Amino acid sequence: MNGEVPTMPMDIRAIEKCIPHRYPFLLVDRVLELVPDDYIIAVKNVSISDPFLAGHFPGHPVMPGVLLIEGLAQAAGILGHLYVNGGLSQCLLTEISEARFRRPVVPGDVVTYDVRVKKRRAPFFWFEAKCMVGSDTVVDVKLSAYIK
Repeated sequence: MNGEVPTMPMDIRAIEKCIPHRYPFLLVDRVLELVPDDYIIAVKNVSISDPFLAGHFPGHPVMPGVLLIEGLAQAAGILGHLYVNGGLSQCLLTEISEARFRRPVVPGDVVTYDVRVKKRRAPFFWFEAKCMVGSDTVVDVKLSAYIK
């Protein structure tokens, strides 16, 4: 952390002002902590009523790993939006590397996204990110994005 005080939590309305995603593809329910140009902690409540679980997999619902990565990318987009003082016009994922999936995410889980800025050279950002369920890491990955 760079010494800045974390922002107050953000609800879904504030999140929708930061990124263009909407139901059923909005995968961030709440931001718990955020320091622009440093880190974001956000959550997704996984529910049996989430539309992607109907077919993945019938009788044994599991949140697709690609959607866990997308949730991390959306959290990074929120972080980038606030870094550029609300002037964000684009946030495009440019690279996914070193992704590790450690256990399935199932209905009832609360996924915590932890995204940290590792390097920035405008308009590019590099992040280290992980998804947690409780104290268990379920995904860790490196991401980069074009944020302008």
